Amino acid sequence: MPAHRSGAYRVVGVIHLPALPGSPLGESTRALPAIEDRVRRDAAAYAEAGADAVILENFGDVPFGPGRVDAHVVAIMTRLALAARAESGLPHGVNVLRNDVLSAVSIAAASAGSFVRANVYIGAALTDQGIIQGGAEAVQALIRRLDAAIAVWADIDVKHAVQIAPRPLSDLAEDAVERGLASALIVTGRATGAAAADADLAAVRAAVPGTPLYVGSGVTAETGPAMLRHADGVIVGTAAKVDGLVTNPVHI
Repeated sequence: MPAHRSGAYRVVGVIHLPALPGSPLGESTRALPAIEDRVRRDAAAYAEAGADAVILENFGDVPFGPGRVDAHVVAIMTRLALAARAESGLPHGVNVLRNDVLSAVSIAAASAGSFVRANVYIGAALTDQGIIQGGAEAVQALIRRLDAAIAVWADIDVKHAVQIAPRPLSDLAEDAVERGLASALIVTGRATGAAAADADLAAVRAAVPGTPLYVGSGVTAETGPAMLRHADGVIVGTAAKVDGLVTNPVHI
C-alpha cells in the first residue's frame, strides 16, 4: 500500500444529487427543501461512517450538456454544498456534469470547498454529449483570479468516454500534472460502478508517483483494499447506497 501522500483523503463519499429544479427530470424549486434534507442525511451518513471528505455532483440532471450549465444550477449546488459541509463537517468537492469545471470552481470557492473534479481536463474525448475538450488553462486562471485554495482532481481517460486520439495513460497522467497543474488524478472503469483496471492504476502511479491518485468507480468493501495497492484513496458512491442503487440514499 502506498504512503498516504500529503493532502490525500483515504475515502471520499459521493453525494449524487437528484434531478435539480430546471433540469428535464427536475421538479420546481419547491422541492429544494427536500433535496437539501437528502443531501444533509447523505453527508451525515458518510461522516458517521468515517469518510474523509464528500463530493457533490449533479448526477440526476440528465441528459447532460457538453458545456456550461445554467446559472440556477450553480446557485442550487452552492446551497447544497454549504448544507453538506454544515451537516458533516467534512471537506467537500464539487463535480458539475458533464464537464463544467469553471462552475465547479465557482461553487467550491463560494462554499469553502477543497477540490473539484474535472472529467475532461486535458485533451479531448468523445462522449455521449459529443466531443468535449479539456480547459486546464481557463480553470487554473479562474482559481488564481479567485485566490482560492481549490485543488483540481483530473480524470485520466474518464468513464462514459473514449479518447479521440488514444494515448498511453502514462502520457495523459504526466500532461495533466506537469502541463495542466492537476493536484490529483482519478482512474475509473468504463462506466459508473465499473471497476478500474489494476493495470491502469499501476500505469498512472508509475508515471506520477508523487501525485495523489484516486480510484473513481467500482469501489466496494471487497475491492477497495486491493485497489489501494496503487492508489492513495477511493471515491465511493454506488456501493454506499441502499441496495447498491446509485439513486438511493447513502447507507453504510
